Amino acid sequence: MGKVKLNVLGISYSQTQSGAYALVLSEEEGKRRIPIIIGGFEAQSIAIQIEGLTPPRPLTHDLFLNFSKSFSIEILEVQIYKLEEGVFFSKLHCDNGKKEVYIDARTSDAIALALRFKCPIYTTEDIIEKAGIILEFDGTDDESEKTATPIEKKENPDSTLFSKMSLSELKSILDEAVNNEDYEKASKVRDEIKKRT
Repeated sequence: MGKVKLNVLGISYSQTQSGAYALVLSEEEGKRRIPIIIGGFEAQSIAIQIEGLTPPRPLTHDLFLNFSKSFSIEILEVQIYKLEEGVFFSKLHCDNGKKEVYIDARTSDAIALALRFKCPIYTTEDIIEKAGIILEFDGTDDESEKTATPIEKKENPDSTLFSKMSLSELKSILDEAVNNEDYEKASKVRDEIKKRT
């Protein structure tokens, strides 16, 4: 069972489960994608990390990172090792300098932590064979397809409003949204700022 390295491609609203999100992982050396249904809190935590936003107070995954670093514990890698009845099972490969241990984790939490610890994510060839899909992108194979994107929504009146604002107004709204912990709004404002720069 060879290891297959995965990257976080992005997050979008789940088309199949209301109130859930689809986290899409892509194999590094291929075109297969693995969609994983995750909850709103984990989706928000992953999107914040992808977007490079800094919340005013640490989220649970940030707290775990700070706690681990304080005691010299590193996560070396995340392994998605089993798929059973549509549920992915993951473990964290941890090291404190003296001992290495494996800790069971929900896949959504494991991915949120992998992004914070900047460690690789792996799965098995067997799992990617079972769950992997190839998405067709109208014949284009550019880099934008491979980069992680924030939570995407259907067209929102906010995006039209944001498109009419100046950069300084957008930056002010972004700061306010982060301070109020409205990360969904912050993500939309960040997208509008990126479009212009």
